[in-house]
Amino acid sequence: MTRPTRTRAEIKALGKELRNIHIGTESDDLFRNYLDRLLEEDADGNLLPQAVRWSDNAETRSIMVVGGSGAGKSSLVRRNLREHPALSSAAGAAQDHYLHIDFPSPATFKSLGLEVLRASGYPEVSERREAWSIWNLVRHRLASLGITVLCIDEAHDLFCTDRKLILRGLKSLMQGDNALVLVICGTDELPTLIRSDPQVQRRFSTLTLPPVFPATHGGNVAMVIEHYCRKAGLEPPVEPDLIPRLMHASRHRFGRTLETATLAVEAALALEGTTRLTMQHFAEVWAREEGCDPDRNVFLSPNWGSIQPDAKPEDNHVGKASKSEKRKKK
Repeated sequence: MTRPTRTRAEIKALGKELRNIHIGTESDDLFRNYLDRLLEEDADGNLLPQAVRWSDNAETRSIMVVGGSGAGKSSLVRRNLREHPALSSAAGAAQDHYLHIDFPSPATFKSLGLEVLRASGYPEVSERREAWSIWNLVRHRLASLGITVLCIDEAHDLFCTDRKLILRGLKSLMQGDNALVLVICGTDELPTLIRSDPQVQRRFSTLTLPPVFPATHGGNVAMVIEHYCRKAGLEPPVEPDLIPRLMHASRHRFGRTLETATLAVEAALALEGTTRLTMQHFAEVWAREEGCDPDRNVFLSPNWGSIQPDAKPEDNHVGKASKSEKRKKK
């Protein structure tokens, strides 16, 4: 098999194409179920861009999406909002009824309000304006745009001096005549932050993205890699332990697993004459991304299962006898 040489621009374009491929999981169904439960329906059962009211019509409920870095939270939420028939103009709604923002840095009560206004297209507001005045603008602005769902990504950055004020601000968005649904995404620290305010916590359902393991997700990941290879004009890898190594190297996080596979395909295409994706391409990518020595490379070491990807080099005793083993030998 011969493969035409690709330019750097072509390789980057293909990598972007691979990253945009929709790989559905059970988490997509779970998120849609969580979200649809919070939206009203018409007489025929069609979902409406209107939040269900709870507690004697006084407030709405919201969703917290939790997972480690690289679990695929952002992609999952963005995709499902973009494809929701009641919320997205791209999927059939008369207009977009959702707004997606990233949690601002540095995180303050005022900066979060300003970020919501900026993302909504509101004219620039002076930072000298009082914080609660800004949040009043936020509520009126979202109502005027018909926003039903506000998604805040990277919400674990709530670890800040204004945490209590921000939680009060979020609670205010779920109350009153124009109350909406919040979708907040963050790492494993996020539930602890939300639990610090019981009144906020009770308003949130929690969707935790599960880790991926060879026994449960190995077949699907292998099929995705084969699909990537077909797109790239490469033969798929044949090493039998590639998938377990890949999942271990990716901290068993779905999004990170696919990202590493995409980078490996790009690495293979960058080498002239390469016709098959191999373990070596994954090893090269992991060495570059992790900055590790060959004996700590999950894709090279025969003792790869003993390597803890997030441990310090001195804490990974790969292929070395432990202190207790040495004492036994003495």
